[in-house]
Amino acid sequence: MNLVLRFFLFCGLLLYFYLILLFLKRKSLNLKYSLLWIFSGVLMLVFILFPTLINWAARLLGVAEPMNTIFALGLFFTLMILMSITAIVSKLNDRIKRLIQANALLERRIRELEKK
Repeated sequence: MNLVLRFFLFCGLLLYFYLILLFLKRKSLNLKYSLLWIFSGVLMLVFILFPTLINWAARLLGVAEPMNTIFALGLFFTLMILMSITAIVSKLNDRIKRLIQANALLERRIRELEKK
């Protein structure tokens, strides 16, 4: 990996971390949900600083081309983030359902009390 490419990747990674911190500051993103994003950014930083690790990982995994390793790792982290988001949405969906049911019971009780 040549020096110019590494420089632009590093600049892009700085922008990536800036956006994560900006979302955290604006409270658009909770810290507990951003840990996977931060971890993937740190892993990208390690690969930018030590590009020989990509070749080592490709040999370890038995992948012919290092770029295929980068693609596979990107796909892996994308799937992990999507699973994390799906779990969060499912949990929130259940909480909303319980809130709606509790609200409906309270409204019914209010109507009954107003009739008396």
